Amino acid sequence: MKTFNSTPNPSISAYFDELLEELQVNESAVQAAPKQISRRGFIKLTGLLGGGLALGFSLSSPKTLASSANGSTELSAYVQVRTDGTVVIQAKCPEIGQGVKTALPMIVAEELDAAWEDVEVVQSPIDEALYGRQIAGGSRSIPENWDLLRDAGASVRAMLVSAAAAQWQVPVQELRTENTKVIHEASNRSASYGELAEAAAQLPLPSNVQWKKVSDFRLLGRRITGVDNYKIVTGQALFGIDQAPANLSYAVYAKCPALGGRVVSANLEHIKSLKGVKDAFILEGNNNPVQLMPGVAIIADSTWAAFKARRELEVVWDESNASKDSWTDFVAQAQDLSQQPAKDSLVSTGDLRAAMTATDAKAVESLYTHHFVSHATLEPQNTTAWMRPDGVLEMWSPTQTPIRGIDGVVTALGIEKRNILLHQVRAGGGFGRRLTNDALTEAAAIAQRVDGPVKLQWSREDDTRHDFLRVGGFHQMKGAVDASGKLLAYADHLISFTENGTSAVAGGNLRMTGFPEQACANAEMGETLLNLKVPCGAWRAPGSNTIAFAQQSFLGELAAAADHDQLEFLLESLEALPEPQNLGRTGFNKHRAIATVKHAAEKAGWGKLLPAGRGIGVAFMYSHFGHVAEVAEVSVDDDRKITVHQVTVAADVGPIVNMSTAENLMEGAVIDALSTMIGQSITFENGRVEQSNFHEYPMLRINKAPTIAVHFLQSDNHPTGLGEPGVPPLAPAVGNAIFAASGIRPRTLPLSKEGFTI
Repeated sequence: MKTFNSTPNPSISAYFDELLEELQVNESAVQAAPKQISRRGFIKLTGLLGGGLALGFSLSSPKTLASSANGSTELSAYVQVRTDGTVVIQAKCPEIGQGVKTALPMIVAEELDAAWEDVEVVQSPIDEALYGRQIAGGSRSIPENWDLLRDAGASVRAMLVSAAAAQWQVPVQELRTENTKVIHEASNRSASYGELAEAAAQLPLPSNVQWKKVSDFRLLGRRITGVDNYKIVTGQALFGIDQAPANLSYAVYAKCPALGGRVVSANLEHIKSLKGVKDAFILEGNNNPVQLMPGVAIIADSTWAAFKARRELEVVWDESNASKDSWTDFVAQAQDLSQQPAKDSLVSTGDLRAAMTATDAKAVESLYTHHFVSHATLEPQNTTAWMRPDGVLEMWSPTQTPIRGIDGVVTALGIEKRNILLHQVRAGGGFGRRLTNDALTEAAAIAQRVDGPVKLQWSREDDTRHDFLRVGGFHQMKGAVDASGKLLAYADHLISFTENGTSAVAGGNLRMTGFPEQACANAEMGETLLNLKVPCGAWRAPGSNTIAFAQQSFLGELAAAADHDQLEFLLESLEALPEPQNLGRTGFNKHRAIATVKHAAEKAGWGKLLPAGRGIGVAFMYSHFGHVAEVAEVSVDDDRKITVHQVTVAADVGPIVNMSTAENLMEGAVIDALSTMIGQSITFENGRVEQSNFHEYPMLRINKAPTIAVHFLQSDNHPTGLGEPGVPPLAPAVGNAIFAASGIRPRTLPLSKEGFTI
């Protein structure tokens, strides 16, 4: 039974509980699902854009599929083959730099056998009834849409082939497709898809379609440049921060530095008198951190004027219900709690204490600490909103969860959903920060008080001090090896945080994949949760990113206690796992895990001679349905200055869609994880975040970046996402390498807290 003394605000936890549940996958359901969606989910649309073939379908739930596929012209023309040969494919999910605007249409184009140069990609409207969940989060875009999009491409291809067969009076079996053409080699005839589009549009939908074999893919697996890359490098307006409708005003919004404070008074008349300022007013908000907290809005004729005026803003805050959280106090509490049993036992098998004290056992105990961190997206939070004269609220926002953003505005402001028009725009980074839509709701509330469109722009300081942080925490690790060096006992007591008195904050629970806890007969896993009001949220690979550091580093400690090579010990521990049982297409599989570890070690040259002061480390993590192993080669000097020379990544995530994006995602994960590992930390006292900008929250410099080699174990397994699983193994791999190089075992993230520099 958990008991808590404070009166928490449940809104943040409730939001993330619902969101994370929405991002979860029921593996048994995936395993039992048919390979192809119901034909009721498709509808043929004709006469669009001057003729051709258009296939519309819903990507929502089966219930919605059945109700939508009644011939309604409101169904999306998701795939269009125009008479000029252009193939138009809509991208349904938000683009935050993870590449889905390119990757999802590539899946359609592969099954359609369309030449990529003939494809035009457009961002879809936001419409849950047509597109289902339009979310960028949880590395779910590829695995959730894989089957559906293959069906779409294969269906259009089958209709075009049938049209050619009818025209040429030949069996469909004699036809093949390639590069947006149907070909009949026996008669040396071919026709472009554009030439066949109108005839295909007259045919019924195929009742069943066949997918290509992975081995027959022509497009997927290649390196394809992003569809927006040219616009990005030429500075065209793509991002939320770029939006500039006519007669635009600019806004900033000042909130209490401690969550939960409300405005008592502000020097509004003085602010209104400043140059460039159009208005200033107080918003009471609804006290929901993911929607609209109380604050002061300043409206100006430029971003600079708004920022400058804010410097002179004086607010009296009522902080009677505001956060008083202190990182210093939490550290002290954790030190005491680490010596006590976990309040909530999650796993208890065998007899841990007897195993730890056995006469032939070598026991190890260590406390690992990870600090809170910020998302630090390149593009700070922003949204442009316009309360139009016709009563429609039109918005442009770089959100990861557009439907949730709309729902938040409905709840906070009482605007009817049908009167909200939200445009998907590209986001300059997300990493989980834009799963929440506080900036979007703030902009909507401000727009109600402004004539014409208004852009709310957060500063970097706003972004740092009002983030939904990656939660900090503490892992009290215990374990033992027997006389032969085998894993005998293993325990992890996570000391984390709760906002609602019941469940852990986002990313703050002890996630268990079966490894390492099932690799030995004596194991205990448990949690103790401390009250927290500082807001937390999902941060790239939530939970896994910190759990991996503690658990995989501790396996390195146990390997040293066993006097075993760490790679050998890791592989032996994986081999000790029970055989997979009913895991579904995306479940953890020890054989895939072993293969990735071995592949990473081989590619990194494990066992090679290294100079003094240089070491190599390995780590594995099953995260977001991806099996990923990483090997780091690191040198450490006498002053604890480290150099990360090379990181080798091996991943089994099923077939690769876009090799360019896949490599970039894994390389970016390594850089992001290393940057966070070295020196990034958010601390707070009296509920106030102490850091403000990059001078206090350092990012990894380009000259410190290691060489990164990425290797994929291609397979026919169901594909998984890549935005997150590359992050968790980096920190423990580097930590294990530091120990191999210097004999010093780092147990704190960031490493700077233990005197390490880079």
